[in-house]
Amino acid sequence: MQLFRSEDEVDGWVEATGHDKGAVFSPEQLWDLASAWYDDRLRLDWRRRTVDERQAILSGVGLVGDFWDLGGDP
Repeated sequence: MQLFRSEDEVDGWVEATGHDKGAVFSPEQLWDLASAWYDDRLRLDWRRRTVDERQAILSGVGLVGDFWDLGGDP
């Protein structure tokens, strides 16, 4: 993960390095993702989420598309 101040900076980095752009999302989406992803980790009955549950978290914070597809049930 690379952190940038703007998408223009991302584009400049891509041009300078030749790397693929990948997915770009906001700090707010990152916070929402982390909050949802780790919200239950301290529970005694914690269990790993299913692929579909993890996919729902990504979708719930607006991270959709091929890059974010975890390959769960069709």
